[in-house]
Amino acid sequence: MDNAQRAINPFDHLIVGLDRALRVVGGVAKASRPNPGAQAQHAELNAQEQRHAAGLMRVNHVGEVCAQALYDSQGRHASTPALRAQFAEAGREEEDHLAWTAERLGELGSQPSLLNPLWYAGSYVLGTVAARMGDAVSLGFVVETERQVEMHLDGHLDELPPQDAKSRAIVTQMRDDEIEHGAKAQAMGAAEMPLPVRMAMRAMAKVMTKTAYYI
Repeated sequence: MDNAQRAINPFDHLIVGLDRALRVVGGVAKASRPNPGAQAQHAELNAQEQRHAAGLMRVNHVGEVCAQALYDSQGRHASTPALRAQFAEAGREEEDHLAWTAERLGELGSQPSLLNPLWYAGSYVLGTVAARMGDAVSLGFVVETERQVEMHLDGHLDELPPQDAKSRAIVTQMRDDEIEHGAKAQAMGAAEMPLPVRMAMRAMAKVMTKTAYYI
């Protein structure tokens, strides 16, 4: 690679990153796997059930917006090709979730969070900070994030209307994927996050979920 090519690369990375961010916050996502809810039986929901299901799926969609930002930023600053590849693979699966939840929101007559640009920007900064602290810390951040997401999705399975098979199928597959992402990060040498960090992450997640349910 010559000097000219090296000089262009940072700009190219910036353009690619901006393009990805605009597509994510603009709701442009393409799934590589079939939507798990596509084959689920349609069920009638009353107005209250539909609003509640939409609020929960909007929260899940925001979580996937954040995941895109986190995996992109962490992958860009990972020190090894293997780790960059792992973040890229997880990011592709999270994009499936992004597309599935967006589709379900449309079916429920609702829309994504109006604050998606804020969620994306904040998560990108967090992912960059974690990655700059080293691969072990970055992986530990993934493990703790996925642990909290798993608990959060389990809660949604308890809260979703029992007859809403479409939303439940999506959330179930999302939970299974998140568990796998956390296990892979753990196997690659994740460091345990200190208790204050874990508590701060939970507090931030609570603010996000409470807000995204409505906005």
